[in-house]
Amino acid sequence: MPNAVLRGEHLVKTYGSARVIDDVSLEVLAGETLGIVGESGSGKSTVARLLLRLVEPSAGDVRFHSGGREYDLRRISAREMRRLRRKLSIVFQDPYAALDPRMTVRQTLAEPFAIHGEVPAGGVAARLRELLGEVGLDESALGRYPHEFSGGQRQRVNIARALALRPEVLVLDEPVSALDVSVGAQVINLLRDLQRQYGLTCVFISHSMPLVRYLCDRVVVMQRGKIVESGTWREVCDAPRETYTRQLLAATPELPGVAADRM
Repeated sequence: MPNAVLRGEHLVKTYGSARVIDDVSLEVLAGETLGIVGESGSGKSTVARLLLRLVEPSAGDVRFHSGGREYDLRRISAREMRRLRRKLSIVFQDPYAALDPRMTVRQTLAEPFAIHGEVPAGGVAARLRELLGEVGLDESALGRYPHEFSGGQRQRVNIARALALRPEVLVLDEPVSALDVSVGAQVINLLRDLQRQYGLTCVFISHSMPLVRYLCDRVVVMQRGKIVESGTWREVCDAPRETYTRQLLAATPELPGVAADRM
């Protein structure tokens, strides 16, 4: 069985008197896509941010395995956490807000290399062209600004930026919820192709059961800050045990262009 790359143990997050994450434990295995699914307010995006230490837990631990070492992300230094950031990447929900309107695509994609002082084999320019090809964009995009792209194209740029340093874990936080159905389906199919091509380790956050069924190896269902069900995609999506999971399935119909090839 693959090793756990990222593990959250008894995670708690409170804001004032409100406990938004309540004793959540989960692990992400090497090479898999773990789906975290639930309705708005279930805590799924907060858990993703806790795993990346973008939000500090009120209690619990986050452990990251890389290069034969285990890192306790709650207790390492800020300097060490900065170094590990290149290995832990995220694509946010809103493709419009995630890009700096003052930066060209070239500047956006080159920024991670400047931040981490890294020069890829073959040089930055060659890597930028490679990234655009991976996400289905032409090299001519490099000199353009975000306002010149559609929402789906912007999200492809965001995905390229997240992949720039070849992270070990990629978190996708509702990456198509701000897009219309047909464009979202194209982005989802792109993500599936990237999974297959590179064996990415991913955490996929969604409110859509058809999407997690299509993309994910295992699925965690969250409600009101707790995990209420978990298992393989087939167990959770095809034979759910919990009433809440069945309600999610009933509330999210199949999406055109996805979920057709996984039987």
